[in-house]
Amino acid sequence: MYYVPCIYRYPSYGNLPIHTYKNSTGYGSRAIFNKAYAPYRPIDRHNRIVLKDFGASPFVTNIDEVTKQNNTYRTVIWTGNHLQVTLMSLNVGEDIGLEIHPNTDQFLRVEQGQGIVQMGKDREKLSMQRSIFRDSAIMVPAGIWHNVINTGNVPLKLYSIYAPPNHPFGTIHRTKADAMASE
Repeated sequence: MYYVPCIYRYPSYGNLPIHTYKNSTGYGSRAIFNKAYAPYRPIDRHNRIVLKDFGASPFVTNIDEVTKQNNTYRTVIWTGNHLQVTLMSLNVGEDIGLEIHPNTDQFLRVEQGQGIVQMGKDREKLSMQRSIFRDSAIMVPAGIWHNVINTGNVPLKLYSIYAPPNHPFGTIHRTKADAMASE
């Protein structure tokens, strides 16, 4: 009855599924993403994404997938001049340990598990405590004491973004004891 011109600048993909959760057909955005970025996804012989520091080179990855795949206490996967991305896995009952970064802001995101984050200006009095769980985001300003504790019954998997970088290029600490020994 009425003519309505297409007002969208880009082509519409109205017949594509909006999500690809558990989409076994490989049809949809995830399949397109995986095919388009395959050259940027180094795979080992067990078909897992290689977890190493890719330095300041352009890098694309599925951060959820690599975070859940990581089984080390700390693995740096990207170090640039102004930013660093680190994967962490805390065993049941384990914590990061009370720490402060005087000149570094930190962002943490939980991908699996649950726990508690504590923060404060005084080492002896951490004025803030919050429960954390999957999809929680934690922002820690420079100069704030903080600790993350795994209170769940599965490993707490998270990634951390430091600005500027906080660890040496290529850092991998298999256990918390390794991390403490190197510091």
